[in-house]
Amino acid sequence: MAINNQVQLITYPDSMGGDLKSLNHVLSTYFLETFKGGVHILPPFPSSGDRGFAPLTYLEIEPSHGTWDDIKTIGSKFDVLLDLMVNHISRKSDYFQDFLKKGRNSEYADLFLTLDKIWEDGKPVQEDIDKMFLRRTLPYSSYIIEETGEEEKVWTTFGKEDPSEQIDFDIESDKVKQLFIDFFMNFKKQNVKIVRLDAVGYIIKKLGTSCFFIEPDLYEFLDWMKELADSLDIELLPEVHAHYSVQYKLAERGYWIYDFILPYRILDTMITKSSSDLRHYLKTRPEKQFTMLDCHDGIPVKPDMDDLIDPKEAKELVDVCVERGANLSLILSDDQKDDDGFDVHQIRCSYYSVLNCDGDAYLAARAIQLFTPGIPQVYYVGLLAGENDVEKVIRTGEGREINRHNFTLEEIEKSLEKDVVKRLLKLIHFRNDYDAFNGNFQVLDSVDDEIHLTWNKKDKRCTLFIDLKTKKTVIDYIGENGVETQYSV
Repeated sequence: MAINNQVQLITYPDSMGGDLKSLNHVLSTYFLETFKGGVHILPPFPSSGDRGFAPLTYLEIEPSHGTWDDIKTIGSKFDVLLDLMVNHISRKSDYFQDFLKKGRNSEYADLFLTLDKIWEDGKPVQEDIDKMFLRRTLPYSSYIIEETGEEEKVWTTFGKEDPSEQIDFDIESDKVKQLFIDFFMNFKKQNVKIVRLDAVGYIIKKLGTSCFFIEPDLYEFLDWMKELADSLDIELLPEVHAHYSVQYKLAERGYWIYDFILPYRILDTMITKSSSDLRHYLKTRPEKQFTMLDCHDGIPVKPDMDDLIDPKEAKELVDVCVERGANLSLILSDDQKDDDGFDVHQIRCSYYSVLNCDGDAYLAARAIQLFTPGIPQVYYVGLLAGENDVEKVIRTGEGREINRHNFTLEEIEKSLEKDVVKRLLKLIHFRNDYDAFNGNFQVLDSVDDEIHLTWNKKDKRCTLFIDLKTKKTVIDYIGENGVETQYSV
């Protein structure tokens, strides 16, 4: 299938009204013409943690969210994108629970990476671990097997708990591949159009390496996945937070990638009132990307922006964000930090809040995103111009909850009355419906405190002008019957 070059929504299954039925109601009532590009529903599966990202299975929907019929109903009006965490599954899954009971005698034992698959004697070597890109202090967890009382060490890339809640798959295993086939067959049956391969960069574990984005092994796996997806007419979106050169390698191989550079570039442009770095980036980036400003995690900094930003300038930008209420996710591995100790992984905040709840600045930022080539995704909090949910951070102890507010139907209706939201919806509709966005893109020359972007296709042309000093945003375009028209965003 071809992905629609129109705007997508990103939302949790329970964040717009409480469940999938409410989500369908909200989408059908208020946004039928808004998200023609589709809806990315963050993991709606039964999960034991990480807000859905520790799924027990992909064959069921968490009952409190709804059913597969609800997904299919949404899918009848919008292309649905779902996640597949190819790296791991929940400790509470039937597969791992059976392993915890029977150990090596479990029919599912080969799904997992016991340490003897990494080190021949099963004993971890610190020298090897020191080379790895770690997401927790150790890349494995210890579990006691119920029937034997023996300890098994199993690879666990992620998870705040010890032992971890997220158990890594052994993607070399035929049983894992069959499991992925089963999951994809079910996605096809449920009318899912796009699958995001979450945490795909971590799937290859090889001694002597960082165990992150290991070439060419990763490509072999992705090519296998693509063949499977193509056979079912499903599009793939690999999700990789890494040095931009790593992302570009995927783009060169024809894969869709996430533009994790754009959110920082636009934020920096709006705060410093200089478009120089952004203009250079827009001239050189691959076009086959999904774009975003905000998401369920945060604004990417390291490693996505490595070698693209000066750590001193980045620290100044981060300090401004923190002053405006943001909190930070930090890098764990020392060798991934900058020489001067700069270690910010992500800036966690509402994008509207980090721009001081300034509607003009926010609309300028969104206009840049929507004019940037690619498939624009708008996160539900950003759609409703939601602000930092500091109370939720305090209540849960989870910094990412600052940008994960659950909106009631009443709150959604109230948000739709905001001037900034009305203006954003108008801008999204323009991006969806104006045909020049299917033509040729160009960054026009401008002074540093302005940005001018244009799209052309046959007799259609639209040009974005932003004055960064005043945050005034104007679109000039060829309207009906060839009439020059101006639209103040």
